[in-house]
Amino acid sequence: MHILKIIIVTITVSLFTTSVEQSTQDIEVNITGLSNNEGKMVIALFDNESVFLKTEYKSYSVDIRNKSCRVVFENVPEGTYAISTFHDENENGKLDTNALGIPNEAYRSSNNEKGSFGPPRWKKAKFEVKGEKVIQNIKL
Repeated sequence: MHILKIIIVTITVSLFTTSVEQSTQDIEVNITGLSNNEGKMVIALFDNESVFLKTEYKSYSVDIRNKSCRVVFENVPEGTYAISTFHDENENGKLDTNALGIPNEAYRSSNNEKGSFGPPRWKKAKFEVKGEKVIQNIKL
């Protein structure tokens, strides 16, 4: 009888653990239209509006080949996300701006959101990760 209890508890715990595991997907990001192959592309994934353009969930700094690049954010939990990317031509790790705060380096967000009269907006850049791989094609 004691062994039967252990088996039932083990099966119950196993079923509960399986049911609470969250599904994950990959997000593929393809960036094209760069003006040159200099520097790096900085690509950041944000997981909510309150930290958009401030604190990334995951990020990459990648080489540019043929005026384009590609990254894959792997095993991303289901949810709402946005991507911000910029061409870090001088490899200083930041988006350079002029005296008025206007970017000197090419930038764009997911859904090709660039923003007008200010930075890209979460509500236009956001997308859902749910059930299948997500592909974001961003053209600078």
